[in-house]
Amino acid sequence: MTQVSEIQNYVHFHGAPTKGKILMVASSPATSQQTGWPIGFWAAELTHPLRVFQEAGYTVELASTAGGKLLMDAYSDPRDANGYSAHDVISLGYLQQAWFNSMLENTPKLTEVNPADYAAIFLVGGQGPMYTFRGNAALEKLFATFYESGKPSAAVCHSTTLLLEAKTSNAELIVKGKTWTGFADAEEDFADQAVGQKIQPYRIETEARKIADTHFKVAPPFSAYAIQDGNLVTGQQQNSGGVAAELVVKMLQG
Repeated sequence: MTQVSEIQNYVHFHGAPTKGKILMVASSPATSQQTGWPIGFWAAELTHPLRVFQEAGYTVELASTAGGKLLMDAYSDPRDANGYSAHDVISLGYLQQAWFNSMLENTPKLTEVNPADYAAIFLVGGQGPMYTFRGNAALEKLFATFYESGKPSAAVCHSTTLLLEAKTSNAELIVKGKTWTGFADAEEDFADQAVGQKIQPYRIETEARKIADTHFKVAPPFSAYAIQDGNLVTGQQQNSGGVAAELVVKMLQG
């Protein structure tokens, strides 16, 4: 007798009522002090989690560090001549949607949102967060508010830089006693070698390993890898947004 295997996953059907709202936060446009490039968010780290959340029945709203129009990193744009993300058909599909482009054109500033309106928070990575997330007191407070209320609180790739300093209301690091991940030094090496120069002003893994009483963990470079520890969810890099979002959905669905 042959072995039977089955897979069943809920997919939200057209017209079904929303299960709630999830707040995603991305970096507003910035300029890299290392490369001089215009930088912002990484497309797949928005679109791949967005797809997971929408298929699970959740509405997503997008805010940013400064509000207004967003810019995706050129290497993450599947339409860009560099071809680096030409395979990313999920991002390409969203970019053909008028509502998605409208969302990118006009985001509210993160200080304008009410955490009580959302079931979870998800920080989008990219090159911008290395300059706009770390040391951002307003974003630290927003993330801590979600975290301390017991809601799923997620960050992926370079957005995990926030966790190097973000603290709870009792002045303890959110990552104290936690196992978490973020962009790996080996992946920074790969990126630096690919463009022939140092890209980032510092490295998340290097900085995280200086923190006492925390466990920073990485998988082989560019694996789809995410960790849930309590209600903190982290993803390693751009290939990890979808699996991090899946962990968030599982938490929301109990």
